[in-house]
Amino acid sequence: MVGKRLSRGRFDLRLLFALLLMLTTTAAAVAERRVALVIADDDYRLIRPLANPVNDGEAMAAALKKLGFEVFLETNRDLRRMRRALDDFREDAKGADVALVYFSGHGVEISGDNRLLPIDADASSLAALEKTSLPLEEVRDTVAATAKVGLIVLDACRSDPFSGSGGEGRGATSLAKDVTEKVKPGLGRIGRAENILFAFSAAPGETAADGTGQNSPFTTALTKYLGTDGLEIRSVLTLVQQEVYDLSRGKQLPYVESGLPKLFFATAAKEQLPERERLLLAMADVTPEMRGEVEQIASDADMPLAPLYGALIGSDTSHLSADSLNARLHEAADAFVKVRSEMKTLASDDPQVAELRRQAEEQLSLGAFDGARAILARAADIDNVSRNALKANFVSRTLSEAATRFLSGGAARADLDYANAIKDYESVLALYGEAGQTALTPDEADRHIRTLDELGKLYTLVGNTDAAGRAFAALVSILELRSGRESDPSVKRDFAVSHIKLGNIRLAQGDLPAALQNYQTARTMLRDLTAAEPQHLPWFGDFAMADDKIGNVLVTQGDLAGASHIYQESLSIKKQLADHEPDRAELQRDLTISYDEIGALARTAGQLDNAQAAYEESLKIRLALAEKKPQDAERQRDVSVSHTTIGDLKRERGDAAGALAAYRAGQAIAEQLVDRDPDNSELKRDLSVGNAKIGNALSDQDDWPAALAAYREALGIARVLAAGDPANTDWQRDLSICLEKVAGILAIQGDRAGALKAYTDSFAIADRLAKLDPANADWQRDLSITLSEIGMLKVKQRDIKGARQAFQDSLDIRQQLADADPNNATWQRDLVVAMIDYAQVAKNPKAVLSQALDMTLELDRSGRLAPRYQFMIKFLRERLAKLEARRQ
Repeated sequence: MVGKRLSRGRFDLRLLFALLLMLTTTAAAVAERRVALVIADDDYRLIRPLANPVNDGEAMAAALKKLGFEVFLETNRDLRRMRRALDDFREDAKGADVALVYFSGHGVEISGDNRLLPIDADASSLAALEKTSLPLEEVRDTVAATAKVGLIVLDACRSDPFSGSGGEGRGATSLAKDVTEKVKPGLGRIGRAENILFAFSAAPGETAADGTGQNSPFTTALTKYLGTDGLEIRSVLTLVQQEVYDLSRGKQLPYVESGLPKLFFATAAKEQLPERERLLLAMADVTPEMRGEVEQIASDADMPLAPLYGALIGSDTSHLSADSLNARLHEAADAFVKVRSEMKTLASDDPQVAELRRQAEEQLSLGAFDGARAILARAADIDNVSRNALKANFVSRTLSEAATRFLSGGAARADLDYANAIKDYESVLALYGEAGQTALTPDEADRHIRTLDELGKLYTLVGNTDAAGRAFAALVSILELRSGRESDPSVKRDFAVSHIKLGNIRLAQGDLPAALQNYQTARTMLRDLTAAEPQHLPWFGDFAMADDKIGNVLVTQGDLAGASHIYQESLSIKKQLADHEPDRAELQRDLTISYDEIGALARTAGQLDNAQAAYEESLKIRLALAEKKPQDAERQRDVSVSHTTIGDLKRERGDAAGALAAYRAGQAIAEQLVDRDPDNSELKRDLSVGNAKIGNALSDQDDWPAALAAYREALGIARVLAAGDPANTDWQRDLSICLEKVAGILAIQGDRAGALKAYTDSFAIADRLAKLDPANADWQRDLSITLSEIGMLKVKQRDIKGARQAFQDSLDIRQQLADADPNNATWQRDLVVAMIDYAQVAKNPKAVLSQALDMTLELDRSGRLAPRYQFMIKFLRERLAKLEARRQ
């Protein structure tokens, strides 16, 4: 009970403090004397007249009066009467607590001085313009002499005076030629704003729009937000800045410079701002670089800025790399465009529901995602109540509610709010289930399909592969039914692609046979479709994608011959597409992926010349793409990858120096990319792999200290990545390999204890991965290598029993792999190495080594023994000769 009393007492004190603060703030506002002079000029006699300043002045005067200001309004005054108005204001407002001067009209900067133009301003010469304009200093002096808090607000920034056209900006445009060097576009910076706050409608040197309605964008925003409860004047002006910036799509950003000695609140306190105001305030914290990126994406998508800022600010993007964040913004833009289109086309029989959807569209365009979804929820509730109350309307109201929930899911998707998007889309599926498939119109059936597709993508994004698999499996089933009923070939194409999507999920879950079946089904359908509809070029791209997916599975399963055939088919298709549209960079890049796949297969098969030809073709294309867009990180990374693969090939040929040069060329690019994007985990992984490759080349040259340093650099990065995401099997595998590399050098340098510790740590990872997916040949091979290294170390420690077990386990794995694909030269060579290792502890080493020699000679006879491994023939013959000599 004591604790409860204390807690309640603290609550009462907080409440009392809040009430006192509110009363104090309100009392202060009431006690303050606030005086404002509003000047608005648009009926210019000698320069271009304007449309809205008087309207702006009247709107501003009304807004200020509501906030307790005593307002003096002056419209269309010449210079003499403008000065008289300032003199009168100085006299009438003397001793006020707050003095505000607002001017709407033309303004210029002459030789560094800001000037306001009265209606009799003369731009026929520089001298005439200086004589007939009002220096801003006179306004400053008036405000400074009048009150403790001074505010000067200018909606007066002109268009380029040298263009000779009026444009839409607020400015004198018909200026004489002799003033062009002295008069600059827009008003200049203040530089010293002691005790006064200045607010300009546009940034220094920039133009401000006069507006297409009755008021300018700046004054519209100013009168809208000036009375926002609980905000200090600078926060109010931040709202104004971001509103104008947003609605102008980044073309106009008001300028604020404050030298106020104390805070000024236009109105009383309020606990929580509306969503739109919170978004606008948050926009002010976005960096200029990110502003530019948002503007470009919004421009490309032909959409407002606010929804993108809402998605950027409202979701957790702190952990994302620059490339990943850019991808997220494009994702948000795509989702916004889709839901905006749906909102414009979806109709409702209920006028109230239709009106709510229209209001939701407005909120969405303002970036007010929560507001849009709240309005859509109200619309869905109307349909829900109606369908339950009137059974006759059940189906139509159910489908109407489903359409509204679909829009709400799209709004959440555009906000990158995956959880709410999934919730809405699941509701859509439930509603369609209640209505029944036979009740769906063609448009609703299409929406049902898009809902399943979006759910599959979203569940994939959040890492729920089981749910993603269910969504894509349902998508496959529905499209299968439709493709059987409808003759439209695009439905069959969608059916084929749905198999690829489901295959991707099954591949991620480690079900290679099921994934392969999905990919092969898709490929069969796409082969028939492209043969029947050759004019649909994108479908050929789908066909090539199916080939790539099949090839990837076959490689993982060890079927190199099958993978080679399918990759060549994919390459042939991609060449035709690239030849048809040679300027499309993505088609050129697709070619390089195929060349890399073919090169890797050729290298694995021991066909090094073929591998080199493929790798060099890939590098040539990537260099050309990178040269066209040198700042494109993806293109630069592709070049880095090509250097690395060519380094691997040179190392295979026994050219350690050439391999080292290639690795370092790739590593230099990777380092530059990481410097530009330090949070990108994939680029960090590139650095780790690159260091390990450099270590390999140095090890080939017997430079053990440098090799160890490179391996430890790779290991350090790999540890951080693996710890950050223990579920990422690629990163776990990288860590295992790096541990082995370090262990190998430690063993050479005599640190057997350190080497065994590293090998044991590597084995724990390799063994776990191998058990996770026994069909993954790469992981099985990794485990065999680790076992072999442990066996070698145990031999040096004279642990013959432990060595024999490790060598036998390694030999068993390599025998299974070699039997699975006799054409895989790498696996055949691995088996030879395992035999050589095992011969050290075998009871009949001659038989083991003789078999190893026969296999090596066969590899050499068929041209599949790389130059780097030619020494094995001599080595085996010498070992056998020594054994024979011992017997004699």
